[in-house]
Amino acid sequence: MPRALYWFRWGAAYTWISGFLLLGLVYYASTGVGSILVAEGQSVGPASGGGIAILFLGWVIYDLLWKQMSKNETAGAIVSFVLVAAVSFGLNMIMSPRATFIHIGAMFGTIMAANVWMRIWPNQRKIIAAAKAGTPPPDGVAPLAALRSKHNTYMSMPLILFMISNHFGTILQWFIAPIIVAIGWGMAKLMYNKSATPAPAQF
Repeated sequence: MPRALYWFRWGAAYTWISGFLLLGLVYYASTGVGSILVAEGQSVGPASGGGIAILFLGWVIYDLLWKQMSKNETAGAIVSFVLVAAVSFGLNMIMSPRATFIHIGAMFGTIMAANVWMRIWPNQRKIIAAAKAGTPPPDGVAPLAALRSKHNTYMSMPLILFMISNHFGTILQWFIAPIIVAIGWGMAKLMYNKSATPAPAQF
């Protein structure tokens, strides 16, 4: 298990680092930055500042929210859904539709990587240490790691859809972003349900 967890956390780190570098190269260092990053009539400054800020503020707000809502997942999911819609609307005011969607995907990816390194892995270490010592893990450790792992699964589906959305320019409207999230959550739910059936064991 420690070897699997090693690749789990470093895979998350390398994926985030490479994605962040690509985001910078394509949207911030490109000679055509104004045409692909900025909304019509807006300037590069607000779009650049808003794009970078949302990556890290997204994690902070998400983490604070779910520290409060961990006992009520339904309410937390509703609030999270509304916040994603608000982020999409806000970014759409300063960014091009293409940049808006890719930055929402990058925000999800940042939250997922931060979850792995700051919430899942530290608590997994405590669980492993307790198992080696033959004692139960500290209270709340296992449920927190399990909840954030579940969140990462549910975010991975919308993330994939956001990352390929740039190939479908006609759908890039801010109100489509929450629909993509809902579809992604539905896909993740189907995967969860399927994983509990005998069929996956055949593979």
